[in-house]
Amino acid sequence: MARETLTREQIVTAAIELLDADGLEGLNMRSLGRRLGSAATAVYWHVKNKDDLVVLAGDRVWDEIRLPDLDAVDWRTAGMAMAIDLHAMFGRHPWLVQAFASHLFHGPGKARHDDHSLAVYEAAGFVGEEADRAAAAVFTYVLGNSLGQAATASLERQLGKDGQDAAQRLQDTMDAARRTAMEFPRLRSRLEAADYAAAPDRSFESGLEALFTGLAHRLPTSP
Repeated sequence: MARETLTREQIVTAAIELLDADGLEGLNMRSLGRRLGSAATAVYWHVKNKDDLVVLAGDRVWDEIRLPDLDAVDWRTAGMAMAIDLHAMFGRHPWLVQAFASHLFHGPGKARHDDHSLAVYEAAGFVGEEADRAAAAVFTYVLGNSLGQAATASLERQLGKDGQDAAQRLQDTMDAARRTAMEFPRLRSRLEAADYAAAPDRSFESGLEALFTGLAHRLPTSP
């Protein structure tokens, strides 16, 4: 594909596909050019470098988050829905979570999300910095709950490159962690329970509900 027919939108779309498949470490202009059927040099006519491309790709995926109509649903329903969508988006694109440590993301996609997020908390009754803090608290909670998925995806890719059986290595690690945990009374009691799971069902949703309950209690008049 010649540089005259190659578009930035095509490049960003291909970069997202490559990032989803191979992570941050798998993205380079040569592999991107192969995916696009173009010379790597043609990509540089549209983006400055890999970091610029990661920022563009990172901004694009924010468009996947739906923005609830605040005239149709209450603030808590809207905020919960956006948080769940954000968590799902991070799960689809774990490289984005990793990239927060090395890139400063900005653009219309993220701005669109952040603006509507503030509108949600202003609709609740938070004003100024209080709305900022409420939005930041929810975002931080979602991001924290996404770190495990991102780390696992990166680890599995690395183990695969090293020629190791990723599933077996992870299982061996879990077994070792279980043996260590059995030395501590509270952990042992849970591990010995027949119906116990290390990651309880709906733990993310349960924590999110508790967070929103706390936010509601911070309002002058709880809705």
